[in-house]
Formats: sequence, structure tokens, C-alpha cells
Amino acid sequence: MKSTLLRFLLLLTTLLGLASRAHAQDELLKELEAQRPDSLSPARDITLATFKGTHIINSQSVETPGKGTLLFLIQHRFGTLNSGAYNFFGLDQAVLRLSFEYGLNDRLAVGLGRSSSEKTFDGFLKYRALRQSDGARAMPVSVTLLASSALTTLRFEGPERDLASRLTYTYQALIARKFSPDLSVQLMPTVIHRNFVDGRQDQNDVYALGAAFRQKITKRLALTGDYFYMLPGATADNFRNALGLGVDIETGGHVFQLHFTNAQGIIEKFFVPQTTGNFFDGDIYFGFNVSRAFTVKDRR
Repeated sequence: MKSTLLRFLLLLTTLLGLASRAHAQDELLKELEAQRPDSLSPARDITLATFKGTHIINSQSVETPGKGTLLFLIQHRFGTLNSGAYNFFGLDQAVLRLSFEYGLNDRLAVGLGRSSSEKTFDGFLKYRALRQSDGARAMPVSVTLLASSALTTLRFEGPERDLASRLTYTYQALIARKFSPDLSVQLMPTVIHRNFVDGRQDQNDVYALGAAFRQKITKRLALTGDYFYMLPGATADNFRNALGLGVDIETGGHVFQLHFTNAQGIIEKFFVPQTTGNFFDGDIYFGFNVSRAFTVKDRR
């Protein structure tokens, strides 16, 4: 009887000890859960494909090539549609830009291009500072910062211009939100600095605010548009705001962009402060953007 009682007391003591340790372990897990760093919190749901390419029409988008991806881009603009049959309605007056864009990582990209306009070379850095997301630490918008420079190599009449006078700089904040799977909108505060301008009827520093959209119509077709409003000044008084309308056509994993715009210049140096065409008077340039992506480095 005594041995049975002793075994019972021993078992009861053991169970109480286990329960105490289990309770202590539960309390410890709860405390660790409360102190768990954000990196271990439920994953954020990052918004993808706000736009289908790194460019919209004239403007760049918040998108960048993925890490280790090299993008080869062809941007082509013909002459104005109202130039008449002699110029084959603009087809004889083409402007071309070829460029490469490379994703150093999933946030930072570098680009290099060459335009036939004024025989211009350009380079840029593009950094995805913020990405739209839902869930933990949700972010309502995506923000990409862009800094670029352009060098004109055209032979000018008159006195030779030095290197510094041929340089133009662009700074932009690209702020976008994907409101739904069908609609994306982007705002683009922009500063253009030109080291050299002709006369007093132009400004070295031009400030502009751009806006763009993409509205999906079908599974493979979307309408696009962008517009740049120059803030009042001498440049705004003598040039026009750039307007573009177009369509994105998705074909087998690639996007073919067709558009109509009153700006023939393809980089910011040209289309923000130097647009002369009146869209509503028929000064419309038909053009397209087409790109091809190559995997240069494994993402692992």
C-alpha cells in the first residue's frame, strides 16, 4: 500500500514538473513571438508589373530589369503625319534610339543609350526606393528615382563647344500606384539642367510635372498615355508640353508598344523642354518601343 502511494506521489510530482516546464516553455514562445523582428513577420505581398515595360511612351516607368537581366531596347519615331506624301507621311524622317539596361540587383539598374537626335549618348541610374505592397508594413505606392545625363556630339556651326556645354542632366522621382489589375497611374516630378542654352529665351533649369497611365482593355491589349507639363518660364513660353497616346500589345511574353506623340526626341533632354509639335494641329509622330531581355547572370 505504501509502495503504491509512493509511486502515485512520484508520478504526480513528475507530471506537475512537466506541466510547469510546458507552461514556462509556452510563456517563452509567446515572449519570443512578441519580440520577433519584422523580417520574420508575415511576408509582404509586393505588387508586380505596375507597368509592362521600363518605358511607357516618352517617359520611363517605375519598372527596372530584374537582377542579372540585360534589356535591349529599340525606340523609333517617324516624322509627323502631316508632313505629306513627299515624306511618305513621316516615314522618311525617322529618329532612332538604341539602348541597353541592366539590373545590377532587383532595385538598382544602369542604362546606356544612343539617339540619332543630335547624335546624343545618354546614361542613367535607376533605383527602386519603395515598392507598393500589401500585408505587413504595407506601402501604397512604388517610388523609383532616376538620374541621367546626356552628351550631344553633333558638330555645331560656329565656335566649337566644349564638353561641359554639351551636357544635360535629368532628375526624376517616378511615383506609381497600381489601383487594380487593369489600371496603373504614375506621377513624375522632373528637373532638367542644361549647361548651355541659346539666348535669353530659354532656361538652363526646366521644371516639369509628368503624369502617365496604363489601362488594360483585354488580356493582351492596354491603352497608355503620358503628359509633361512645364512650369511657367521662358522655356514653357516658347515650347510645348509633350503628349503621348499609345497601346501596349503583349505577344508571347514580350510587349510591343505603339504610340502617337507630338515629341520626336526620345530622351528627357528633348521631349521635356524642346517639344515644338502641336498634337491637335496634326504634328504627330508615330513610333514604337520594342525590347528583348537576356539573362546574363543567374539570380541565385
